[in-house]
Amino acid sequence: MSPPRTLGEILQAIDPDPGEMRAVSVADVLGEIGERSFAPMVLVVSVLLVSPLSAIPGAPSIGGILVTLIASQWLAGRRHLWLPGVILRRAVSARRLSRAIGWLKPWAAWFDRNSKDRLTFLTLPPLTFVAKAMIVVIAATWPLLEILPMVTSVGALAVSLLAFGLMVRDGLWLAAGYATVGGSAALVFWLAAEVRS
Repeated sequence: MSPPRTLGEILQAIDPDPGEMRAVSVADVLGEIGERSFAPMVLVVSVLLVSPLSAIPGAPSIGGILVTLIASQWLAGRRHLWLPGVILRRAVSARRLSRAIGWLKPWAAWFDRNSKDRLTFLTLPPLTFVAKAMIVVIAATWPLLEILPMVTSVGALAVSLLAFGLMVRDGLWLAAGYATVGGSAALVFWLAAEVRS
């Protein structure tokens, strides 16, 4: 099975059919996208955390663990993705997932239309290592930062941009991802200062 090549294709692949099932598990998503699809798997988890699904308690923590596991294997150069059973069994209701996908589809169409070969040096080794490592570091912080409002969503947006740029080989989206990382870090420091004061 060939991996999805656009964000729209990813969302279409995981969008549950009406009335088909009560819940969609991580294993279901992996089955639709493919065990070699590291960038699409990172992208689908992070982009869902930008959607209203991020409001579900615990979702950013679970998403952070999932993205860290996926991106670590991607960074290590594994050819097939492996996830533990406890993660594969995690599920979200089909209705909630379908609503989130419906919310994301117009954005996905815009991103897909505005992607092309630009700043391609950012999408080539060794700079791809930097992007993957950054994804791991950002996602690993989400379980700790979930209590801070908006922080995990901004971090998820940064990861989404980095994964999307790597998937479609568009360096402009990688640059946007790096810029969002800077914004996310500034937000964390500002919120931490507010909490201390």
